Amino acid sequence: MTEIIHVLYDEETLAKRNQELADTIANAGYDNLLVIAVLKGSFVFAADLLRSLYRAGVPLEVEFMSLSSYGSGTKSTGNVRVVRDIETIVNGRDVLLIDDILESGRTLAYAQKLLKERGANRADIAVLLDKPGKRIADIQGDYVGFECPDEFVVGYGMDKAHSYREVPFVGYLKGEG
Repeated sequence: MTEIIHVLYDEETLAKRNQELADTIANAGYDNLLVIAVLKGSFVFAADLLRSLYRAGVPLEVEFMSLSSYGSGTKSTGNVRVVRDIETIVNGRDVLLIDDILESGRTLAYAQKLLKERGANRADIAVLLDKPGKRIADIQGDYVGFECPDEFVVGYGMDKAHSYREVPFVGYLKGEG
C-alpha cells in the first residue's frame, strides 16, 4: 500500500500566512522578546516565521526546546517530558512559543506553565495548525495559522515516524493500492 499526500496548504499559502502572523505579532507590544521553537515538528514553520518577523522589524532572540508526549507512536501518551531545555533565563522577559500544531494542548500547556513559573512576563503561543476538536488542556493559540481538519498531517516539518518532514507543504496521508 502506497501513501499519497493530499495538499492542505501549499507553499504560497504558507508564506502569505506566515507574513500575516508576523505582522500581527509585530503589533503585539512585545518587549525583550525571546522566541522558543518547540522541536522537532516546528522547525520549518519556526524558521519561516522568524524570517517573517525579521521582515516585520521585530527584534528578538531565539532558543529551542524539545518536548515529547508521543514517544514513537502517533497518539499522545499524555505525559510531557523535557527532552532538551532552553539555556536562556526567561525571568522578566516576554516569550513566544512556536509549535507546529495545537491538538490536545498538553505539551504547550506544560511549556507555557513552565515558562511562567520561571518568571516570564508573557508566554504566548504561535502555532501553524490548530485542532480545537482534539483539545484536552484549557489552552488556545494566541497566533494561529490555520484551523486543521481532523487528519494526521505531515510536511513542513511535521512527520510520520520521522518521514515527510522535508515536504514543502502541509498535507495529509491517504493510502492507495
